[in-house]
Amino acid sequence: MKQQDEVDRILADWSAARPDLDLAPLAVFSRMTRITKALDRARAQAFERSGLASWEFDVLAVLRRGGAPFRQSPKILVQQTMVSSGTMTNRIDRMAQRGLVRRLTDPNDGRGVLVEMTAQGQTLVDAAMTRLSDAEELLLGGVPRAERERLATLLRRLALSVQHFGPIAAGDEPGPAA
Repeated sequence: MKQQDEVDRILADWSAARPDLDLAPLAVFSRMTRITKALDRARAQAFERSGLASWEFDVLAVLRRGGAPFRQSPKILVQQTMVSSGTMTNRIDRMAQRGLVRRLTDPNDGRGVLVEMTAQGQTLVDAAMTRLSDAEELLLGGVPRAERERLATLLRRLALSVQHFGPIAAGDEPGPAA
């Protein structure tokens, strides 16, 4: 017999209460929601242990992934962290006060600004990334390595489907949430 999780129990209850519904999507997205909550907690702990808030890690990670000299325009930071420009301005201000980033004049556009990661920012983001990698490896411990690539492929396909179909328009919402 296969191992049961909490979602299996929820699905069984819904199946008895509403046998007319196709619960297959709920089986996927309820598990994703629960996994996301656990992942968010693990990430927050990894970042906190490295002296960063999750949002600080997000900004520093964009700068770090871009390679030396670890600088980007605020526009790129907004796009890659999916926050508003006002939110990003506030984040850059706060991170500059902490010494994690600094603002520079864009050499290609005297009116433009670039955000550059400091050595302290790089030290903290590198430590956080190591802790994050370790934490996520631990969370994946129950999934055999041979199955991880298949799981990543399926999740990519789902992410592209969600991206394609976008958010549900107002008035088009499905029935009650689980």
